[in-house]
Amino acid sequence: MTVKGSPAGLPLHLAPAALLARWPHLPAFWPERDSAQLEVVEGGEGRVAFPPFTLAPFAPPRFAGRDAPPLIVTDEEGVLAPGEAAALTEVIGRARLGGPPGLPDPGAQALGLEAGRAVVLDPCDPARQEEEAAAALLAAQASGRPVLLARDPFADPAARMVLAPPGDTRLLPQPLSPWTLLEGAASLHGAGPLMAALAEAAGVAHDRPGAHLVPLLARIRAADPFRRRPWSRAEGFALLADWVAAERSNRGISACIGIARWKRRQVAALLAHEGGGPAFAGTPEGAMERAKAGGGAVLAWAAACPDALAQRFRQQGVPLRLLEDGFIRSRGLGARFLPGASYSLDSRGAYYDPRQPSDLEMLLKDGPFGPALLARAAALRETIVRRGISKYNLTTEGSLPDIPSGRRVVLVPGQVEDDASVRLGGGSIRSNLDLLKAARAAEPEAFILYKPHPDLEAGYRRGRLRAADLAGLADAVVGGVPLPGLLPHIDALHTLTSLSGFEALLRGKAVTCWGQPFYAGWGLTDDRAPLPAGRRGVPRTLDELVAAALILYPRYIDPVTLLPCPVEVMMDRLDDPTAWRISPLTIHRGIEGFIRGTLARIGRRR
Repeated sequence: MTVKGSPAGLPLHLAPAALLARWPHLPAFWPERDSAQLEVVEGGEGRVAFPPFTLAPFAPPRFAGRDAPPLIVTDEEGVLAPGEAAALTEVIGRARLGGPPGLPDPGAQALGLEAGRAVVLDPCDPARQEEEAAAALLAAQASGRPVLLARDPFADPAARMVLAPPGDTRLLPQPLSPWTLLEGAASLHGAGPLMAALAEAAGVAHDRPGAHLVPLLARIRAADPFRRRPWSRAEGFALLADWVAAERSNRGISACIGIARWKRRQVAALLAHEGGGPAFAGTPEGAMERAKAGGGAVLAWAAACPDALAQRFRQQGVPLRLLEDGFIRSRGLGARFLPGASYSLDSRGAYYDPRQPSDLEMLLKDGPFGPALLARAAALRETIVRRGISKYNLTTEGSLPDIPSGRRVVLVPGQVEDDASVRLGGGSIRSNLDLLKAARAAEPEAFILYKPHPDLEAGYRRGRLRAADLAGLADAVVGGVPLPGLLPHIDALHTLTSLSGFEALLRGKAVTCWGQPFYAGWGLTDDRAPLPAGRRGVPRTLDELVAAALILYPRYIDPVTLLPCPVEVMMDRLDDPTAWRISPLTIHRGIEGFIRGTLARIGRRR
């Protein structure tokens, strides 16, 4: 086989088509080669030429069989920018990156391992380095420190221990994460090059000559597995850190309840881990049994977990997690059975339930928010405003009414009145009609626009207002105009708990909250139903709110690859209608919505 355009003197490796099918972004690791240099002109086997490479020791977890490694090690020398090695090392240590994914990482303290030990790594292979391993054990014993004998995390997990530990040496036969071992280590003996590199990241002395981490980092390359383009090492390590954190968190969930069947494919991908993923239980009792057997938590769809059920889990000592749609959800309605790509997973309570602090509230209360995170939040906010992004990103079109010049324009978004956020966080106001009355009383001279909730407009939920209800309260109804198209034309927004209040804040609009949504109480809104003293009350900037609500708190799943992704990937997917597919099994939902929506529009004219 000949390869067109092979650069002289550069070694080439032929990657089979099966590898490219698994990792179609692989060519992006070598951006200096154009498509002509990668074209196979003979053989017809669909193979592409690359330099030799190996997977990095910083391997990503597999999410239910799906993998797309963001990092590889090539045979080509690279150059690190000033300060790059230190920045990458900080990420490696903070996120505990390195070692085979899925190894238990309980931490040294959980195993009762006091710091200051001499850790010896057994090669776990009788045919390899047995004499060196014995010498390492002797050197560790001569150090005068307590000795811990552990399996090499990078060794074959099926191999047996080689060394027979003396009586004064503690043995850990189970393979553990390198970071659990390094936490309790004062020195490391018998380390291979990969473990030595992690020891250098952790600041632990080792007996393998030479430096290992910095040369390894210089050879690492990264590519964006979602958009098939080159990435910096920093971007690759950031994604890997997110993946590792998600996989570790997912291991703590044993069962799910209350997840509608049309959501399960996405939720299963969201909660997947090296071992597979949690089961979808048919009953609360079945979920409890699985959680107790596995020592994990039960995850429930928040709206399907009433207080009495949540109390039953707590009485049984079973941890409970609540799942809900995220704040930038999809390109289309969930009521149309379109799966979302953003979720909030909360260990304290639903973000819309102000009766107790949620994980989101604690993020906002505790902070801190560093400069890099705030810069990312500012860029994300600018993207949302510039591109007109909202929760559902609907493509409906409608015309704005004639708005008299010189009058203050106020938008009042309607909500689904039986929605949990209204029932739990609406304060003394529980209906769209009462909200309109309150807004008119507060803004008697304003030109008030009323926007029905999209689910009501689409005919999927009940709670519409008739024309007679609106008389004297709303000057115009703007149901057909997408929210991003309305917000530039208003001066203020009045809401109970609607996410539209958050979207208005992003665009610099004044927001009055008659309920207690997650974005109230931070000094950014006019709160007519303030929370009790001691709750929230910490002044936050808009970008701090964005950082918590759109970056730190939600979890995003790429609708194309079904891999965890950053929010910026989600933003790009919103431009691609082919990324959002409604199952043909739910076509009846569209017909139902059309009929009910038509009836709603007829009724509104009465």
